[in-house]
Amino acid sequence: MITLCMDTSSTFLVLALIKDHQLIGHVQKSCWKHQSEEIFPELTAMMDRNGLKPSEIDQVVVSKGPGSYTGVRIAMTIAKVFCAMGNKPIYTVPTLELFAGKATHVRVLLDARGQRVYTAVYENGQLQGDVSVQSCADIAGECGSENIVGDGHLVNREDVWPDLAQHFLDLEDQWHLEPNVHLVKPVYLKSTTAYLTGIH
Repeated sequence: MITLCMDTSSTFLVLALIKDHQLIGHVQKSCWKHQSEEIFPELTAMMDRNGLKPSEIDQVVVSKGPGSYTGVRIAMTIAKVFCAMGNKPIYTVPTLELFAGKATHVRVLLDARGQRVYTAVYENGQLQGDVSVQSCADIAGECGSENIVGDGHLVNREDVWPDLAQHFLDLEDQWHLEPNVHLVKPVYLKSTTAYLTGIH
């Protein structure tokens, strides 16, 4: 069983190939606002390094957000078209859960623009409470000494970027099988008005 994993919801382009529960190929590169230009060359190169053809991909896992409004849709659209045309299963994983992985206790912070962050706390891969959008100032006062993953600089902490390809594998038992590829939609936490006014 060969699984293609994709995430373009943040500053990174993340691609991973998993074969029979083992990571056999991966890409994680920073290319903010250039994921759409980079994804096909990087995907082709990764497939070539592993001697694989697109027809040999059995299923796809894609992050579903929240994240960059445009970014989330890049990988989501490619995954949906590939799975629809090839009659392949499609799985999703929440973006913040992907960043958390199976860490014992971690707060994920991802830039939501407009001095805001997407944030959530996870314990061993399980969401604690809710995923929310908060102001950077508010969350800076709440996170205290918590372990931070993601855009730590927004709360005066260091940025911490995990190995997201490895996290796809670690979360294998939490991939969500979508029953209808045509109904898979990205998750957005901000209003349409916010995007139309340029806050994204």
